[in-house]
Amino acid sequence: MQAIATNIRKNILHIANLAGSPHIGSALSCADILTALYFDILNLEDYDNRDLFILSKAHSAMALYATLYEKGLLTKEEMEGYYQNGGSLPAHTDRFTNPYIEISAGSLGHGLPMAVGMAHALKLKKSNRKVFVLMGDGESQEGSVWEAAMLAPKLELNNVTVLIDRNNLQGYGRADELLSYEPIDKKFEAFNWEVLRINGHNANAIKDATNMKTNKPKMIICDTIKGKGVSFMEDQLIWHYYIVTDEIKQKAIVELEESLHEK
Repeated sequence: MQAIATNIRKNILHIANLAGSPHIGSALSCADILTALYFDILNLEDYDNRDLFILSKAHSAMALYATLYEKGLLTKEEMEGYYQNGGSLPAHTDRFTNPYIEISAGSLGHGLPMAVGMAHALKLKKSNRKVFVLMGDGESQEGSVWEAAMLAPKLELNNVTVLIDRNNLQGYGRADELLSYEPIDKKFEAFNWEVLRINGHNANAIKDATNMKTNKPKMIICDTIKGKGVSFMEDQLIWHYYIVTDEIKQKAIVELEESLHEK
């Protein structure tokens, strides 16, 4: 799993460099979560009965594209068409670009409401399919998130699991400094969610949390590090916006490869 996550991070750096695009820190932050989901948790074998994954923090689309490529659900040519003129993949997700991209997103706060609708529909159909959502911590300041958070327990949606990429950095600073954010776990518990808090870079912890049985909708707060895996990017706000030059890409990939060999 560590090798897979490293490959995903390397490809995130690769397409960020090709495109000259921002949000590298946000994409690296959630690479371990996506690795665990796509290679150990999501049921994707039968397309018509697949689990649904929603990337609500769609500015991290590079992480999803790199994961789909690693999983064999996206070609290299399609991945490298990210954020290019006339290319194949936009900066934020578009559901018409790939069968495994479930929603078009970009404006934050909409993934959870859409997931609640999907999960409710699956319940009405008596389907065993599950819905997973990855949100950002800054994103959860949106009011639409809390409207959906109130509705999901009312509808008894134990088929929806939300993971928050809790790296405590958003566009203009730290989430817990910009708004009265914490205790995020207690807030969701008060809304009658099953809440767990884990290390978001530990694949086993992610799997155990998602597999835990409950009759409630589930919120997994994943404590993560923005820019994870590249030391000079870790927990640095500037990598929400800075671009990956050729020199930066090479330096970062060398570090990722050395780190994997050390483990």
